[in-house]
Amino acid sequence: MTDTVTASRPAEQQSTRTTQDREFTAFVESTATRLRRSAYLMCRDWHLAQDLTQQTFTKMYVVWKRIRTGTNLDAYSRRVLMNLVFDQHKRRSGSEIVLAEMPDQPDGADVGGGPDLHLTLVDALAQLTVDDRAVLVLRHAEDHSVDTVASILGISASAVKMRDTRALSRLRSLLGDDFLNP
Repeated sequence: MTDTVTASRPAEQQSTRTTQDREFTAFVESTATRLRRSAYLMCRDWHLAQDLTQQTFTKMYVVWKRIRTGTNLDAYSRRVLMNLVFDQHKRRSGSEIVLAEMPDQPDGADVGGGPDLHLTLVDALAQLTVDDRAVLVLRHAEDHSVDTVASILGISASAVKMRDTRALSRLRSLLGDDFLNP
């Protein structure tokens, strides 16, 4: 009788583990694109963004059993990602940009839309501090409320508002007065 009970425990543990793995896989599939986009907006490097996204999922997988229920997984994943971005920024020079080829020097910013507009905005965003970038990405690219951003970044709502205002002002000055009115 004891052998039967002992033999069924590993099978139950395996079944629970398989269920948890399926839940984690579904979570990764539903959030990977959003997290990778946010990471790219923070670091301007698709390869680094992919690495940061994978590191986020790795850290979450380690504690998945504890966080899978009763935790806002989207907010948790954003917080882990932002912590990784901040850590990466501390380790790496902010002025270093990895490019496969040297870009052509533009005569003027083409803001007619499309890829040029995107690149112009991403370049201007990269000139902000990592803290200001985090607020702008979470507030405006991901469209989160002030309270949600404050929770994700672990700062007060008033600090989010202040950083948002300051970062938008700095972004406008970097882009110039006639950016949207050519």
